[in-house]
Amino acid sequence: MTGTTLSPRALLERWDAQQAAYIAHREHRFQSMLDVLRLHLDEPLHVLDLACGPGSLSDRVLTAFPEARVTAVDHDPVLLRLAGSVLADHGDRATVVDSDLVRTDWARPLAGERIDAVVSSTALHWLSPSQLLGVYTTLADLLPPGALFLNADHLRYGPDNETLGAVSALHDAEVQRAAFAAGADTWDAWFALAAAQPDMAPLVAERRRRFADRPPQPVSPLHFHLSALSTAGFSETGTVWQYLDDYVVFARR
Repeated sequence: MTGTTLSPRALLERWDAQQAAYIAHREHRFQSMLDVLRLHLDEPLHVLDLACGPGSLSDRVLTAFPEARVTAVDHDPVLLRLAGSVLADHGDRATVVDSDLVRTDWARPLAGERIDAVVSSTALHWLSPSQLLGVYTTLADLLPPGALFLNADHLRYGPDNETLGAVSALHDAEVQRAAFAAGADTWDAWFALAAAQPDMAPLVAERRRRFADRPPQPVSPLHFHLSALSTAGFSETGTVWQYLDDYVVFARR
């Protein structure tokens, strides 16, 4: 594996296969988000992809909406490098920004920008409840009335849904076994592959430095997200898609 050199697009395809091992029906989840944008908003759109990773969702937005612009924000230097390379295919419609959502001033690079929609995918569960509320409050201040927020993520069942939680865990394990048997990378294997790409070693070291003191957070349940969005100032909240404990959360400013 460590001797394999891949193009940015090929590395993104490996990422997508790796993510699909952990997220059943990932493409359906993406499509539900694109459908909401298409049916509710008019082009040209300016979409903010929050914690964009290597650009999977940004790439799909730019492909689905030929007149859209995307600002893709993340703080992982490895994934930012890949996002910048992949999204360059869309020319000046894509902008990649290095900003840390844990910081209270993370939105400073977006000052003065009109944003029509914010999207995120399998990322915000890395934030603590207080950090999530801070991000949602900043978004409410940033967005104009009528702007949308769509967050696709595993939100997990709580102790009051013991049976559904057990079914979801069994389903996740089943999907992962099948995907890995078919050749999908694990999370760790994908990052090892990325680290082996030319010029990536310094970025891997910087990634370790940036996230050294950030352990995984307990996953906030659905009701917390909906309540936090309302508290932050969004006028309407709900869900547009669900499969077991995997959701697309919706909010309208």
